[in-house]
Amino acid sequence: MGARAGRPRRRALTALGCAAVLAATGGASRAQAPPPTLAQLVGQKLVVSMSGTTPSASLLTRARRGEIGGVIVHSFNFRSSAQLRSITVALQKAAATGGQPPLLIGVDQEGGSVKTIPWLPPVRSPGHVRSAADARLDGRRTGAALLSLGVNTDFAPVADVPGSTASAVYRQGRTWSFDGRTTARLANGFALGLGDAHALATMKHFPGLGFATANTDRAVVRITASRARLAPGLLPYRGTQVPLVMLSNAIYDAYDRTNAAGWSRLIATKLLRTELGYQGVTITDSLDGAANARRIAPNGLALAAARAGTDLILLTGGEVASREVFTSLLQAAQEGRVGRPGLERSYARIMRLKAVAFPHSHP
Repeated sequence: MGARAGRPRRRALTALGCAAVLAATGGASRAQAPPPTLAQLVGQKLVVSMSGTTPSASLLTRARRGEIGGVIVHSFNFRSSAQLRSITVALQKAAATGGQPPLLIGVDQEGGSVKTIPWLPPVRSPGHVRSAADARLDGRRTGAALLSLGVNTDFAPVADVPGSTASAVYRQGRTWSFDGRTTARLANGFALGLGDAHALATMKHFPGLGFATANTDRAVVRITASRARLAPGLLPYRGTQVPLVMLSNAIYDAYDRTNAAGWSRLIATKLLRTELGYQGVTITDSLDGAANARRIAPNGLALAAARAGTDLILLTGGEVASREVFTSLLQAAQEGRVGRPGLERSYARIMRLKAVAFPHSHP
């Protein structure tokens, strides 16, 4: 990472490394560290966007203060590998200067039609990969290429199982197969490949967008399929040790008729953690996209996601908007409208993830 002098060895996030992420209890450095402030508990939940082509003074200050836990980089933020590398170095240096944990710096590098960095792997789209070995190789190459630029998190693989050719993710060329078991094998293969290269994989979009015929960033999507029909979409997540799982912005009548997955306790906590046993870190899909589709500000959705037990909140709007979300969440926590125990549970999971992924940089 850019925040470190040199390039010390990092533990591979393969099946063994991912298991360590899930099982780690903190270690001596965490025991000696002072308890996090409420601002840090809230700040580490936020993965925010960068508005320009260089990190603003405000964003760097937030990184130094621990008021953000990560940054999602978009294609409009850079034009070359050198420029992207300078961005990641500056961001990680700011966090390190403030004595904060390293930042998760992520991109959407799926392959096919969705690649934030067009000139990097994977070359093949998911639908053209036939074996788990090939998927793992693609993941390994992608992770190595991303890490060379200081990007440590890939918001991939997509693990959605299309219900038909009308599926929006299928039409975009983002799916592996119409079969749940094949999807599980290939998606987890790609995730393991990212881990081989020491990058963090993010399986998405739980509990599956295969029945969605519209983009959840542009429309309020309600999926009326029964639990039986949705079951194949859960197969990639059963027993997975992927470090991060991204929750869908769709509403699933079979699980929760009111709240989308990202801010549904019935889905984010009961289904994923209690029923499927997932112990890693969860993250919302873009709450700005969901808010835009609903013609509201993202603040209320972020509050609902925190209450539902979702660990990380992804904000793809401007820096002013994400600062307002931080302020709203902090005020809610101060007033007891978001419980501190839930914030601490999420913080602990995020810190365990970062401690294993960045063992030489964790404060």
